[in-house]
Amino acid sequence: MKLVYPILVILFTSALGVSELKAQTDSKDLIQFSGVVVTEDEYGEMAPLPYTTIAILGTPRGTYAEVDGFFSIVAEVGDTMEFSRIGYQTIQHIIPDTLESKFYSWYQVMSRDSILLPEAVIYPWPSREHYKIEFLALDVSNELRQRAEENLAQEVLQRMRSEVAPDGGEAYALTRQNYITEYTYSGQYKPQNIFNPLAWAQFVKAWKNGDFKKKKKSNSK
Repeated sequence: MKLVYPILVILFTSALGVSELKAQTDSKDLIQFSGVVVTEDEYGEMAPLPYTTIAILGTPRGTYAEVDGFFSIVAEVGDTMEFSRIGYQTIQHIIPDTLESKFYSWYQVMSRDSILLPEAVIYPWPSREHYKIEFLALDVSNELRQRAEENLAQEVLQRMRSEVAPDGGEAYALTRQNYITEYTYSGQYKPQNIFNPLAWAQFVKAWKNGDFKKKKKSNSK
């Protein structure tokens, strides 16, 4: 008898809690609101519209559609659901109060919306007056033009191409090409250019141009 009484108390308390929870749920009329958000694609067919925001107006609650357009959220009967996405018209849908089930499915079609942004003109100067002042103050003398021509000479550009270190993109492309070459000739001998007539032609041309001669370093005094 000592064990029966506590067990009865626990069972009675649990049953009372379940009934209260059920009463609260029934009073709020909570439902599981699920569905799919779609739109018309370029071929005139319906396609999922991911990342559409589904918000419950008047509350901080909401969700968004997944990659396949599916969404699901707990809402109340009579809530106003708002579907919004940049580039599409915002649509509101009220959950009806005539539902006979706790699950409510909805198929939402979103229409494209044209957004006209105001024209924005970007100038390198704060105003046209500053532009006129800077333009009139430009140095267009012969000395400046001669210096620009010297900097753009082919010899100077060739020296810069050989001396300037490669950036990240060039280094990545070179490393990737080396990996591809190793994988291509993995387990076999790489082709030798000793029998390649084009390689011999390039070698003879470089020899005539003196590319293999040692360049004397000018000692600065």
